[in-house]
Amino acid sequence: MSVVRKPTSQDEALAQAFGASLSELYARADTPEASAALTRALELRSWLALAEEQVARVRDRIYDATAADRDMGELSADDLRFDAQWIEAALSARAGYATALGELLRTMPPPGVRPERQVQLVQPRLTATLPPAPAPVRAGAVRARRS
Repeated sequence: MSVVRKPTSQDEALAQAFGASLSELYARADTPEASAALTRALELRSWLALAEEQVARVRDRIYDATAADRDMGELSADDLRFDAQWIEAALSARAGYATALGELLRTMPPPGVRPERQVQLVQPRLTATLPPAPAPVRAGAVRARRS
């Protein structure tokens, strides 16, 4: 399944921040007018979807291995230790992507509000007059001053 179709914990926040459904956001992202914020948000969402899928897989594997009806002779401390390391890495990645996406969404303007970029061109004005240029010096006058 494509990450576009995988649900994430941040889908509702994305839809609210951009004022459109996820399918509309992905369609909008394929246009040349797509904002950098939208592109980055959907990229982070994709990574978040993968991280959340990994968390779910390892969680389910741990639940399966420790199920009440499971034979205790099948339990492996090494497997559980490995799964604990794996889920720690997946949870860390998930937290990082969720935090980055949350920060991006927090700093965006509300939907429908486009930030105005006002560029003012300033014409420089000269307010002071320049001092007069020095008078040309004649060769003989320089010798006279040195003597």
